[in-house]
Amino acid sequence: MPYLLNLVYLALLVVLSPWLFWSAIRKGKYREGFGAKLLGLVPRRKGNQPCIWLHAVSVGEVNVLQPLVEQLRHDYPHCECVISTTTRTGYEIARKKFADLTVFYCPLDFSWSVRAALRRLRPDLLVLAELELWPNLIREAHARGTFVAVVNGRLSEQSARGYGRIRAFVRPLLRCIDLIAVQSEEYADRFIALGADPSVVQVTGSMKFDGAQTNRNNDTTSQLRQLAGISVRDIVFLAGSTQSPEEQLAVETFRLLKDEFAQLRLILVPRHPERFEEVAQLLDLSGLPWQRRSKLGLARDNSARILLVDSMGELSAWWGSAHIGFVGGSMGTRGGQSMIEPAAYGVATAFGPKTRNFRDVVQLMLRREAAVVVHDGSEMAAFVEKCLRHRDYTRALGMRAQKLVSEQLGATAKTTALLSWLLPDAKSRRRAA
Repeated sequence: MPYLLNLVYLALLVVLSPWLFWSAIRKGKYREGFGAKLLGLVPRRKGNQPCIWLHAVSVGEVNVLQPLVEQLRHDYPHCECVISTTTRTGYEIARKKFADLTVFYCPLDFSWSVRAALRRLRPDLLVLAELELWPNLIREAHARGTFVAVVNGRLSEQSARGYGRIRAFVRPLLRCIDLIAVQSEEYADRFIALGADPSVVQVTGSMKFDGAQTNRNNDTTSQLRQLAGISVRDIVFLAGSTQSPEEQLAVETFRLLKDEFAQLRLILVPRHPERFEEVAQLLDLSGLPWQRRSKLGLARDNSARILLVDSMGELSAWWGSAHIGFVGGSMGTRGGQSMIEPAAYGVATAFGPKTRNFRDVVQLMLRREAAVVVHDGSEMAAFVEKCLRHRDYTRALGMRAQKLVSEQLGATAKTTALLSWLLPDAKSRRRAA
């Protein structure tokens, strides 16, 4: 089976190579970490203390794992945590968030690369965030006596149908996993239907809520607010994690309302760094005064009412400066981004109709009237205008969102308790290598 998978992966690489090459040249993607990805040449671990390898695909999963890593390090200081990611942006954010830990690119799922990585890291526990079912990685870890856990697990209806077509292949893979900690009963039922052992499937809730900051006056937000010259009289409309054409819609909303509402400010935070220049050109063409985040503190005049955040890892803190928010990736093909961070700050939050990646959170927020769906630019403008005209509405919407987040906390503690049974201290339950 590993050799068949290797052939499939190699065939896919050949087919995708023109696109990968173009992305590397045009967008700077896939240029780094070839040794780790293709050969498993991850950093060699030197110590003999127990090791927990946590894998997060990209920025979203890195943020989800942050409170879990902090909890594990607090409760089990004798264990060494190492972090892997797949994407460049995920790697950069992980390096910032876990500056004192080993961070590396996860090997591609070739049998030789995952074997090499496992030999070099010698992990006692492999923790995969959300839905990272890489067959060779899971099987090789299981074969060498490493416990395997999926945390904050989710399985959409569409993914379940896809896996269901190859259930004969998926079932043995799921049986190599020692813990599947999922966000909801619905996800639990889907994993079990695919063949997971019911005894290892546990409902913990979503850890995405646990990592959310609720204090608007936290040090980082306060510093950014001061740096940008945002006063107590200003009303900030922030469009975060955006993709095209969401920045354009936000700019047009601002243009429509800026004269009547002189206190309105717009902050744009594109999802991907390779689009910073594209959005900068859009702002130049708009004819509206604007600033770059990277130039704050350098320019003498910080009076421009539009700010482009051309830096990574700050969106969470910027949300704390916002009163009205639009969560991007929800009007295009990406399937949405997390709306939990603005909700936790009590931001009056809107997003587009395409939010399949956060379906459970969206349903919960809409059921509690804690967010609004806008389908196009005119509805975005109408939402922002309503928030500006009716401050009681804005405050009530934000308060409902913040209350909802506070009620969902606790998944990290539940997950940590479950993982404790797989750590080396639980010697009686440890599988022989």
